[in-house]
Parts: sequence; structure tokens; C-alpha cells
Amino acid sequence: MRKLLLTSIVLLSPFAVAGPECTTVEKSQWLDQTKFQDDLKAKGYEIKVFKVTDGNCYEIYGWNKEKQKVEIYFNPVTGEIVKEEIED
Repeated sequence: MRKLLLTSIVLLSPFAVAGPECTTVEKSQWLDQTKFQDDLKAKGYEIKVFKVTDGNCYEIYGWNKEKQKVEIYFNPVTGEIVKEEIED
């Protein structure tokens, strides 16, 4: 029973599902959200959801230019991809 409880706590912990930490730079130095999304769309991305994460990342859910479903975390200062998951 103790093992089950411990496993449940770990699985339900916010740290177990947290995304990456992207930056500690002040938001005034981040890329403009609207321009950033427009630039991604110009590169062929289709954005279904765009949000700022608790780890200070720009995150999108949508499709890349190959029409693959993606979840991508970007550094909001540099625009670089920090983590990318592509659904087959």
C-alpha cells in the first residue's frame, strides 16, 4: 500500500509533467508573441494553441510544414526550439 501511495504522489506531482525551463530573462526582453507566431506561420507551421508556460517558454500545439502534429517549446528570447515532440 505504501508503494502504491508513493507512486501515486510521484505521478500526480506537478514536477512529473512539467515542461522545460526556457529562460529567466525578463519578459520585456522576449520576442513579441504576435510577430513570433506570424514568423512561425510564414515558415509553414499551423498553430492550434499558443501559450506561455510556467517554465517561461512559448509553446505551440499544431502542425509543422510536413503536416505532422507537433508540440514545441521555444525559448522566447532567441526563438530556438528547446523541446519538440512530433506525433507519427
